Amino acid sequence: MVLLDGKALSAKIKEEVKVEVEEIVKEKEITPGLAVILVGNDAASATYVASKAKACKDAGIYSVVHEMPDSITQEELLETISMMNKNPKLDGILVQLPLPKHIDTTTVLEAIDPLKDVDGFHAYNVGRVVSNLDSFIPATPFGVIRMFEEHNIDVVGKDVVVIGSSDIVGKPMASLLINKKATVTVCNSRTKDLKSHTLRADIVIIAVGVPHLLKGDMVKDGAVVIDVGINRLDTGKLVGDADFENLKNKCSHLTPVPGGVGPMTIAMLLKNTIKAAKLRDKREAK
Repeated sequence: MVLLDGKALSAKIKEEVKVEVEEIVKEKEITPGLAVILVGNDAASATYVASKAKACKDAGIYSVVHEMPDSITQEELLETISMMNKNPKLDGILVQLPLPKHIDTTTVLEAIDPLKDVDGFHAYNVGRVVSNLDSFIPATPFGVIRMFEEHNIDVVGKDVVVIGSSDIVGKPMASLLINKKATVTVCNSRTKDLKSHTLRADIVIIAVGVPHLLKGDMVKDGAVVIDVGINRLDTGKLVGDADFENLKNKCSHLTPVPGGVGPMTIAMLLKNTIKAAKLRDKREAK
């Protein structure tokens, strides 16, 4: 079994980004900039945002974290995004999710300039991903594709099951795989007999937030399993959506949790920020 080490690969990508930043600074005489909006005091979100800020600093990317209280109005949030859209020094804007219930997430995400949408959540970029056009790809699915490329895992003609149909992972993941000529089945909480689908799959990608949902007897020998889930048990232990211990002797490739897909998300966000920086001239010409 090949362990798909996201930590090691993300470190490699961050080094690539560092070199790209140096080239942009030298050639364009600009410093790539990323703005993160954090609403409220959710501990997990705050930790994740801090990780993004550190990764930016290490890569030479200018970053700013704009913290807002839970009580912020939607109008105030939209005004902040508008200000960031107009700021030429900010190439990427992302809003840390989830947002408080009184704020409409779709309205907020669609207020971001599509050319600064480094999360790839704006409908413009979602449509371009589906249409197999150049776009900002959501970082987690983007990271999974990079893992496949790094380990020469060919998806062409393969039966792939994606468990989970979220806008952030499941849907864009399915679109990317379809674009690469895989045969894709997307399962959700209403799927009848999940096991019957996963047993046929050459590749299973799971992202649902249910500890150990994918058991060892649910995949065939030699399958590739990508576990996007991360869950904290009552004991404090972090585990994935796949039952790692009972899958490791059955799979050809398997991601650990933690240390698998997780580190890739921030690495690919940095990649998207570099892409956005290269579009600065195009944005200023609008």
